[in-house]
Amino acid sequence: MITHVKTTRFLKIGVLMVMSALVACTQKTAEAPKLETPAAVTKERILNADGEPGNWLSHGRTYSEQRYSPLSQITDQNVDQLGLAWHFDLGDTRGIEATPIVVDGVMYVTGGWSKVFALDAVTGEQIWAYDPGVDKAYFINLCCDAVNRGVAAWEGKIITGVLDGRLVALDAATGELAWEVQTTPTDKPYSITGAPRVVDGKVIIGNGGSELGVRGYVTAYDANSGDQLWRFYTVPGNPNEPFENAIHAETVKTWSGEWWNVGGGGTAWDAIAHDPELDLLYIGVGNGAPWNRVYRSAGSGDNLFLSSIVALRPDTGEYVWHYQTTPGESWDYTATQHMILADLEIDNRIRKVIMQAPKNGFFYVLDRATGEFISAEKYTLATWATHIDPESGRPVETPEARYEETGVPTLQFPHPLGGHNWHPMSFSPDTGLVYIPAQEIPVVYGHDSGYEYDPAGWNTGVRFELASAPDDPETRAAFGEMVKGYISAWDPVNQTEKWRVQHSNMWNGGLLSTAGNVLFQGNAEGEFVAYAADTGERLWSQFAQTGVVAGPVTYSVDGEQYVAVAAGWGGSFALVGGELASRSKGAVSNPRVLVYKLNAKNILPPMPEPAQMAAITPMEAVGDEAMIIEGHRLYMANCHMCHGDRAVSGSSIPDLRKMSADTWELFKPIVLGGLRHEQGMVGFAETLSVEDTDAIYAYLVKRRNDLAAGLD
Repeated sequence: MITHVKTTRFLKIGVLMVMSALVACTQKTAEAPKLETPAAVTKERILNADGEPGNWLSHGRTYSEQRYSPLSQITDQNVDQLGLAWHFDLGDTRGIEATPIVVDGVMYVTGGWSKVFALDAVTGEQIWAYDPGVDKAYFINLCCDAVNRGVAAWEGKIITGVLDGRLVALDAATGELAWEVQTTPTDKPYSITGAPRVVDGKVIIGNGGSELGVRGYVTAYDANSGDQLWRFYTVPGNPNEPFENAIHAETVKTWSGEWWNVGGGGTAWDAIAHDPELDLLYIGVGNGAPWNRVYRSAGSGDNLFLSSIVALRPDTGEYVWHYQTTPGESWDYTATQHMILADLEIDNRIRKVIMQAPKNGFFYVLDRATGEFISAEKYTLATWATHIDPESGRPVETPEARYEETGVPTLQFPHPLGGHNWHPMSFSPDTGLVYIPAQEIPVVYGHDSGYEYDPAGWNTGVRFELASAPDDPETRAAFGEMVKGYISAWDPVNQTEKWRVQHSNMWNGGLLSTAGNVLFQGNAEGEFVAYAADTGERLWSQFAQTGVVAGPVTYSVDGEQYVAVAAGWGGSFALVGGELASRSKGAVSNPRVLVYKLNAKNILPPMPEPAQMAAITPMEAVGDEAMIIEGHRLYMANCHMCHGDRAVSGSSIPDLRKMSADTWELFKPIVLGGLRHEQGMVGFAETLSVEDTDAIYAYLVKRRNDLAAGLD
């Protein structure tokens, strides 16, 4: 599964290394030049990253995860001279969420299905590629597309997580497998999409899957061998058994019922940061499983450490402190979003802080040594709570927010996709601003009184059909107008927005700020854009031919600065967003790495002409109104996570309203029998009955006929 296409420059490096070795053998006293092995990243190099700003050594460039670069060759005065230096097609048609790592002239980046590529950072030529061979049928265990957010580089190895729960280390020179370990139980629907971090030779990795009813944890592995060193569970297990982590003798007091039988949740699927001076590792913890606290914890308790920032000792995994952003979480308000470490002057003294804009809509500033609450204000529209109490640090919830207690469906902001999702923020020490890829989208939360735990499916306890836009066109239009995406330039000291760049849709890319007073971001419209970091003025853009959701990086080789972004439309909004996602101009899956430099003149190949779709002809209606309503309910519970709200595809997943005659004919063998499992469409025979499938079929026929009649 490894392919090799060596570049001339890389071969020359290899020849020189061999020659140096021969000289050392035959003339041991000679001072032959010493060339580092590829990806020779160490703790010292990351700690001194500002001394070699030409490299991007770790996921956030430094352990502080600021995503700010001291490079300044590209400035707000000349950024309009940027041109395309090279591009590299990543293949597949899945979303691209990776942050490239660039070390000594080589770029390491991931594509769909956890594939890894090593590229010449100057030319874009492929050095090697590694395919971990993920079974496409594993797609059923993914909440949010077959994505991967990148690799870690450490002492000659490239380390990455794999969708099916494996952690692999590759030889950075050849792409050959050095070691591999299964980090998750193979009988549970866990997944890995986040990028690992390496701290003092320990690879830190979490996992995902809360929606499907699992229990979260973070594990440290030896970077040289893959041996497990420690594991920290984010929620307590069965209290009738010994606790794996001592702190859970306390956290168990915040839980009720038999949560261990339904998973509990708390997967730490993305955010990790490290403070080497304080010797602390910070992890962001996710939502509960099921979402609805009634079914998870008998409707009571804070449920620690759900939706929390937790500080651990990186050597042992020992608990140090925590702060919970959303006690008693019931809305999928994760705290897995990007965390940034910085030293800020607050109230006339320097504070060592950790900052986060989690899904729940509040921007938090905490003391990163102690977890002490400093401040929090709304960075986006949030109606579930009025404010954060400054004394307790707890949210003051609105009376209607607890849909699971009132039994009344509630229109609420933010949506489960959050006021900010995984897309990385950036902090510029020059401007003192945090740049947030913020968004607004409403949702109607409703208690699902008929919920039962499903070990093979989604576990929310929320009425999903209430979470989608209604069929009434006027209501849908009003709903769509409420959806927004924007850059919020946030002052973390005064907790105010300094300026805003409004986008035409949500699900826009991560951010990068530089010493040249430039802020870079890709967006859902398929643009890669440069702004003035101090004012937000739009300075430059190029069309990427696909929506951009990942965070950019910048690096330099031989004195030339480059800006790179891994581009490709996808992720959870692209899958579930339906017509809201499909309205983006960038809603085209065209995965590639795009690299720019000053005065470059390359251009992307023209996009292929869209295939001519046959006219959508109506079909004979199936079933009565009750059957169609039931089909809608079943579709929302089982299908919309991949095929989109109201069966409208906003991604490369097939639009079920436009199925071919053959697919309509084979509907039951596909849905129940897994006829197309090799394409990721597994069979649902254990979840759906023949009658259920007939109801979904009836609903999809109605949606096709709506489209044929011009009602969509």
